[in-house]
Amino acid sequence: MYTKIFLRLEPLGLELIAGAARDAGHTVQIIDLQVETHQDYWRMIQEFRPHAVCFSGSYLANIPEIVDLCRETRARMPGVFLFVGGHSVSFIARDVLALADGAIDCVLRGEGDATVGQLLDTRQAGGDITTVPGVVTLTAEGPPPTFVKSLDMIRPARDLLRHRGKYFIGTLDPAASIEFARGCPWDCTFCSAWTFYGRSYRTASPTVIADELEAIREPGIFIVDDVAFVHAEHGMAIGEEIKRRGIRKEYYLETRADVLLRNKEVFRFWKELGLSYIFIGMEAVDEEGLKQFRKRVSLDRNFEALEFARSLGLIVAINIIADPAWDRKRFEVIRQWCLEIPDIVNISVMTPYPGTEIWQSEARRLTTRDYRLFDIQHAVLPTTLPLEEFYEELVKTQQVLNQKHLGWSAIKDTMGIALRLALHGQTNFLRMIWKFNSVFNPKLQLADHRRTPRYEMPPQPEAAEKVDRRTLYVHNPAGRRSRTIDDATEKFVEETRMTAAE
Repeated sequence: MYTKIFLRLEPLGLELIAGAARDAGHTVQIIDLQVETHQDYWRMIQEFRPHAVCFSGSYLANIPEIVDLCRETRARMPGVFLFVGGHSVSFIARDVLALADGAIDCVLRGEGDATVGQLLDTRQAGGDITTVPGVVTLTAEGPPPTFVKSLDMIRPARDLLRHRGKYFIGTLDPAASIEFARGCPWDCTFCSAWTFYGRSYRTASPTVIADELEAIREPGIFIVDDVAFVHAEHGMAIGEEIKRRGIRKEYYLETRADVLLRNKEVFRFWKELGLSYIFIGMEAVDEEGLKQFRKRVSLDRNFEALEFARSLGLIVAINIIADPAWDRKRFEVIRQWCLEIPDIVNISVMTPYPGTEIWQSEARRLTTRDYRLFDIQHAVLPTTLPLEEFYEELVKTQQVLNQKHLGWSAIKDTMGIALRLALHGQTNFLRMIWKFNSVFNPKLQLADHRRTPRYEMPPQPEAAEKVDRRTLYVHNPAGRRSRTIDDATEKFVEETRMTAAE
């Protein structure tokens, strides 16, 4: 919930589901509750009178809102077909169904754009929905989820989104989102991208990507790939097609330090095409921390990657994960380090999510099971400092970093951008600048802990001595054949991850 200060991304997942359902012959509408209200939702329901309603359960903290809306929708429209899909809910399907107490007909696990058409057709024909891959009900489960046959075959229904000017990321205002590839071949302990996709990595063709970019009206593009340009040849081919067509956009993306250093020519080329901002997930600033999160990237390589990105004139943002075990001294060391480097630094709190390895090893230690607090800004594991002091140190650190980049000296540099955007009717970035202190507040975070949870995760069993990775996957791993990368890149991936190959 706290990311609303820095970004609000278009709901690309919902657009892809809507596009797939529409391609299957169904009439579809979208509402995005990031930018619209529950009153807007009920108005749409009343006017549209849908036979089916699907909610995106991509974020764990949204589960209570989804369950409440499903319960009320069921009460108002007893015969409507209600289902939920998305990243987070794919790992906790039965938990969510149990919370809804019959209000949700099923959860569609995995890539919903692969099977949503089949699910709707089966329901419409009065068939057995548990024959559909990925379907989970309270009493039964269908075949394992399947992938879309090709990323070239699915296109997001962007035309159904009613408030496109509301989406931004930093000064990229307005911004559209696009995927060049899907999946991640690495296996970091804190991440569930690889367990969701079975360590697969699939790409869309450069011509299809360029077609989509030409059709997007927004001047800013956020590339949503978990790791951009893993495969250098693919990144270059997309860039060549964009250059050939004369497409001019500004791009933000996220990648790994080792990928950036391995594929320097790709990023240098994309700088020429409009790449301006790059997120690098360092996660930790010491070797022990990197080992904990199982990133086989040395600190020297991380700093080398930062230097290279700066040399290209890119704005660099780094993410650091705050360990609940940090004490005051550790927070102070982090603050000083962050002030010494020119880059933007974001700090999030280490949070075990279902589908991650640290969920299996840490879930028994949870100090709260309130879904609303699983937003990487609340501590859900025991803290070394008293909780109030932990939040004071966390927010103090975030404030120092905020003032570094959004203080008065920095605002002088960004105000021109903000005013230019405002003249074009885009005020998302301008409003963001003034929101920090009203959102990041240790008293508010503590108050969140004191609220009585409406919906809680079930108690977790004792952690096994060794994590059984087979139980983590949503899409079962298919090994090398599921990754559209060349042999050299496959070798690079295997050398930079920490566990045995499947």
